Amino acid sequence: MLDAARDCVLAVGVRRTTLTDIARRAGVSRMTIYRRWPDVRSLVGDLMTREWIAVAAGAMPPSDDDRPERERIVEGLVAGAAAFRAHPLFHKIIDVDPELLLPYILDRRGASQDALLGLLHSALEDGHEDGSVRRVRADLQARSLLLVVQSFTLSLRTMTDDTDPELSEAAFLDELRTLLERTIAP
Repeated sequence: MLDAARDCVLAVGVRRTTLTDIARRAGVSRMTIYRRWPDVRSLVGDLMTREWIAVAAGAMPPSDDDRPERERIVEGLVAGAAAFRAHPLFHKIIDVDPELLLPYILDRRGASQDALLGLLHSALEDGHEDGSVRRVRADLQARSLLLVVQSFTLSLRTMTDDTDPELSEAAFLDELRTLLERTIAP
């Protein structure tokens, strides 16, 4: 059902997607969907959680090497910002239904943000242990890093200039790398 919802949102956006459309595309009855989700927005919330967590998990480098944790954190956050910005669902929501993201920017954290904070918190504690990350309360660091990365992810296109290579998306992602590296270095 989440795959069907994803297809519908990609086709017409969240506002124009109905539970009937999703049920039809999933090959189930509307009642089957209503048993799990009361409306399209809650279903799309679960869809975003699934997609965003998959993007974040895919962006983190493996921990099976001897690199300092700080390098893994910075590499994963920069790769994650780039991956989010390239994700088709993210593009569709930003282009057609950006107001859907406002509660998660202005009012409250969502399940995806809580999951990302959990991943960051664990990685930061590992960095504290190996000495590669500045020792500060890990939940404060995780929340601060997420605020920075979220800002780059959501607002980057308002700052880039395709005619100037020094203001390209790649240049800003390099600057994000520098900001993150310096922020968590001991």
